[in-house]
Amino acid sequence: MKNNVCSSCGKAKANLSCGLCHTVICKSCAQFIEPDQFSFLPKVPKDLSYSVYCDSCFTNQVSSEIESYNQKMTAAKNVAVYLKKQSKETRLIKRTELPVQVTDCPDHDEAILRLAFLAILANCNSIVDVQLTSKKTRTGSYQSLLWSGSALPANIDESQLIKDRSFWHNPN
Repeated sequence: MKNNVCSSCGKAKANLSCGLCHTVICKSCAQFIEPDQFSFLPKVPKDLSYSVYCDSCFTNQVSSEIESYNQKMTAAKNVAVYLKKQSKETRLIKRTELPVQVTDCPDHDEAILRLAFLAILANCNSIVDVQLTSKKTRTGSYQSLLWSGSALPANIDESQLIKDRSFWHNPN
């Protein structure tokens, strides 16, 4: 018979196990994360793909990753976004990074945020030449749009931006 005693508090009816160290823990001692907690990462590391952790594994390995992810998400919300039609404003910006792409996003703003998050992962502070396209999908009698797009991550200095307001078609 399997030992169902919680390794943390000693309760007899522990029915969960830690995803990393596989120790048996009860529901009150377990640390849970949502399955879509790291949904913006291109590839979720195996250590972060579990939904149940013991307190020591969560404190030592998972909490620092969650904090880092949240900091990157906050930085992605502050990324400067320049669309393809704003090329006059961004013509002096170097485009040395490889383009990033997203597919099948349910929302226009989420597609831009995902592109911005990928730019933060590439250590850039803006995305230029953003192109988004939508595709209609039907599920029964409901119709929705799926957004796909691409952008170039770039590092922008304030000195590289054109200050003439006659070029501002869509200021951020």
